[in-house]
Amino acid sequence: MNVKTVSVVVPCFNEEANVPLLHARLSAVFAALPYMLELVLVNDGSRDGTEAAITRLAQADARVVGVMLSRNFGHQAATTAGLDQATGDAVVLIDADLQDPPEVIAEMLKVWEQGFDVVYGMRAARVGETFMKKITAKLFYRMLRAMTSIEIPLDTGDFRLMTRPVVEAVKRMPEHARFLRGMVSWVGFKQTGVLYERASRAHGETKYPYRKMIKFAWDAITSFSALPLKVATWIGFAVSLASLGMMSWSVLARLLQLPGLLPGWTSQFVAMLFLGGVQLFFLGMIGEYVGRIFDEVKGRPLYVVKHVSRTTA
Repeated sequence: MNVKTVSVVVPCFNEEANVPLLHARLSAVFAALPYMLELVLVNDGSRDGTEAAITRLAQADARVVGVMLSRNFGHQAATTAGLDQATGDAVVLIDADLQDPPEVIAEMLKVWEQGFDVVYGMRAARVGETFMKKITAKLFYRMLRAMTSIEIPLDTGDFRLMTRPVVEAVKRMPEHARFLRGMVSWVGFKQTGVLYERASRAHGETKYPYRKMIKFAWDAITSFSALPLKVATWIGFAVSLASLGMMSWSVLARLLQLPGLLPGWTSQFVAMLFLGGVQLFFLGMIGEYVGRIFDEVKGRPLYVVKHVSRTTA
């Protein structure tokens, strides 16, 4: 009887203290499961001792594959690097901070055996996160669902299990502005979720401050929706109609010599500033899409691997 292999892909950035803890908990989880574990740890240009910690684990445990990137390419690119290295029948994405409990993987594997191709973690609770973080996350997921034509599950992150066909489909999507949870939804297949409570970080600080969260949200919106461009068209059409109405009223008022019509530049100046602001705003929005086209046509790789650490012992 062939034993199935499950690859667990972990992007790591400054997670020196968390990597050994994650390895220990995953080892305990898979010790009670009838699967072979392949643990792919991707060092995303960490500035602490993460690379050394991964190398030690790779030398001591043949199940561990250490992928060292040449610099920090970002969470989504590092995760993609792990997907490219993973060889398992199923692949689980999880962060190194232990906010997503590794023990939930056992439940995901049960659901996988029932015939599902994607099993994503749905956050029933978010322990240790601020009220602002929770409310902005809820708003983001609901806004994204309203703006896109694909069904992206609410209140989910990248913590999920994918079968080999799903992984291969995602690997054929080479875009640079990556939003993996949206990409996994886009490829289709049979998908479902499991509820779990998200814990606090074991060690270290969050790698997603508000600045990065806003950029990530914008990447998600522009990667899966052309609605901002359509909004620009609608607002431009509405402003044009309003301007045409104002011009018609001005001509009519002049012809009829209506009382109270005072010459002046205030209304013209305000209208000019308003129209100029609208034009510049949407020109910048169009520029964002053009910039993404520029990134894609250059054809640069998503990441660069410095070396891979593993042992066959």
